[in-house]
Amino acid sequence: MFHIFVFSAFLIAEVKIKGNIKEEPVLIEFPDILPEKEDNVSEKENTEELSVPENKSGNNLTNAASNRLSIKNNTSTTDKYFDDNYLKEVNDAKKLVSNVNSQLSKEKVKLEDIKMPVETTEGMNPDSIKNIIYTGESNIVYYLENRYHQSLPIPVYLTHGGGKIIIEIVVDRQGNVIQATPIPGQKIRDEQIIEYAQTAALRTVFNSDPKAPQNQKGTIHYNFIAQ
Repeated sequence: MFHIFVFSAFLIAEVKIKGNIKEEPVLIEFPDILPEKEDNVSEKENTEELSVPENKSGNNLTNAASNRLSIKNNTSTTDKYFDDNYLKEVNDAKKLVSNVNSQLSKEKVKLEDIKMPVETTEGMNPDSIKNIIYTGESNIVYYLENRYHQSLPIPVYLTHGGGKIIIEIVVDRQGNVIQATPIPGQKIRDEQIIEYAQTAALRTVFNSDPKAPQNQKGTIHYNFIAQ
């Protein structure tokens, strides 16, 4: 019994020892990274450029110094060229801004202060008064049934632009133009022409007629010739 007990103890101990076997880690060694050859080559080239062989004459040193000085001078000249152009552009931009500001700061001319030549019919026979007035190459024509003008301002010389403007007017029985509206859809680039025509229409005075409609409608056509 004793021998059997001892033999069983050894078997159990052996199994326990085998169960506790630890795995050893596997190590992989990499070789050191070799230095790149290009660096050595570039360093060698730089060293060769800086080194001067003993058998070269002093003229080579003078030529190298001259070349470096020439490169430096050319670079500074180029920089100066770009600097001058930049300053010129800045100055031109400042002048442009100044001109725009001066134009915007100008006070707009008031239409009521504008003076226009006036065509009058005072002392004329009403039957001899025509509804068309020529002023050089320009003309003014109005259409108002059974009415004639007594005072007709002429705005056709107030602008350099040209074009034809039709103003629709409303006239009371006393002959005053109480409303003047530009007909829409007219192709005029210079809006100032429209303003001049509208102002002239409002200043126009027709003869009084107690039998006329209270608000009689008509039109005035202004033909502006470019000056």
